[in-house]
Amino acid sequence: MRPIRFIALILICAALACGVYDLVDGRFHALGEIWYMLAPGSLNLAQAVTQRYLLPELWDPVIVWILQWPAGAIFSLVGLVVLILTNSAHERLQRDS
Repeated sequence: MRPIRFIALILICAALACGVYDLVDGRFHALGEIWYMLAPGSLNLAQAVTQRYLLPELWDPVIVWILQWPAGAIFSLVGLVVLILTNSAHERLQRDS
């Protein structure tokens, strides 16, 4: 299995896990909330690096807006997009061979 496709499947599994967690708890959990529960230090580090070394305006409002979305939706959307892109690239390679 190709590594990028494996990452896409991990993202889809994460989306399913978030969906189960949302069902058990009775509400949607934001991506930022899940990230903070799992690794608060890395969330703070991501904010510091983005604001200090990349572009301060990128963190707020863009990344903050994304972090407020339901985690399951973000994981499934990114996972499906990666799967679609890898499938179409794989099909093009097979056609050209």
